[in-house]
Amino acid sequence: MKTRFILLGGFLGAGKTTLIGQLAQRYIADGKTVAIITNDQAADLVDTLNLRSQGFDVGEVAGACFCCSFDDLVETAGKLGQGKTPDVIIAEPVGSCTDLVATVVLPLQQILGDQFELAPFGVLLKPSHGKRILNQSDSDSARSGFSPQAEYIFRKQLEEADYLMIGRADQLTDAEAESLRQQLNGVAPDVPVVLVSPKTGQGVDEVLGYIESPMIAGRRLLEIDYDTYADGEAELGWVNLTATLTANSEINLDECVTSLVGDIAESIRSIDDASIAHLKASLIADDTQAIANVVSNDSPVDLGLSSGRSASTPMQVVVNARVAMDPVELESICTASVHKTASDHSAEAANITAHSLRPGRPTPTHRVTSA
Repeated sequence: MKTRFILLGGFLGAGKTTLIGQLAQRYIADGKTVAIITNDQAADLVDTLNLRSQGFDVGEVAGACFCCSFDDLVETAGKLGQGKTPDVIIAEPVGSCTDLVATVVLPLQQILGDQFELAPFGVLLKPSHGKRILNQSDSDSARSGFSPQAEYIFRKQLEEADYLMIGRADQLTDAEAESLRQQLNGVAPDVPVVLVSPKTGQGVDEVLGYIESPMIAGRRLLEIDYDTYADGEAELGWVNLTATLTANSEINLDECVTSLVGDIAESIRSIDDASIAHLKASLIADDTQAIANVVSNDSPVDLGLSSGRSASTPMQVVVNARVAMDPVELESICTASVHKTASDHSAEAANITAHSLRPGRPTPTHRVTSA
């Protein structure tokens, strides 16, 4: 029996990981075995740790997007399942990637169709991103906070979806939801749209319905300018940082990780033209963790996962920052904030390891130009 392969796309900060956790739980409750593959430009992902802490079987493809590390994606998929081929694999690509139908979905179908049954390709939209970008015409002089190149990637992600999901539906009025539906119809006509809220469970079963539907996967191949795509990705500074925190007395994990993310965000906001695409951090103590994140310069710190506890044992800190600014300067900010947060909580930060980069030009392993 073939493994159902689900690719779930969406821009940075859209909420893909939370939705993937909900989908995986639904499949497991139905008696299916599930594996998850995360993806990033560098190792040490908060998302990977988050999903593993929930008990999921998780593999990570680090160093490049799925399209540029296709062989690594296939190899990772083959290692999952703990000796038994999983019924379902859910894969989360890098949030700044597009053209995934041509470079991942169709190559998997054509090369490994005997192993994988590809589900329709869904893309998740964060409402605030949609409001800022889709409200604008090409001639609109008022910018959305995104560069034209980043907007290009965002729109292309929507254009190639087999179905679209509007996330955080619990935070939208009926009028706001309908406005976004209409705007999405202008970008991707005749593509189904689902309102979804992983936090409340709204729409998750409907998403599963599309995943399990007989709809053909990868119906919408893009015409894409790889120069513009590459420029959009290269605008982002990318930092993944890990550290160890030790304290003489107990630290409230939720307060500490919220303080850390807030301090990094405040430092970024003080820099002209620096723009947060997604910033998140995890603080892990023994078998529990707290996660906080910020998804734009204007958004507050959100405690996405509360630990509800304090700890004095050595703790692991993981920071993932995706910001339109120089990556070396971003790494310096993240490192300084880790030390400051440790000091503010009468702790000490050590064993700091950081990777900073700008994504290189996308060079897909395969690119299918006709279905």
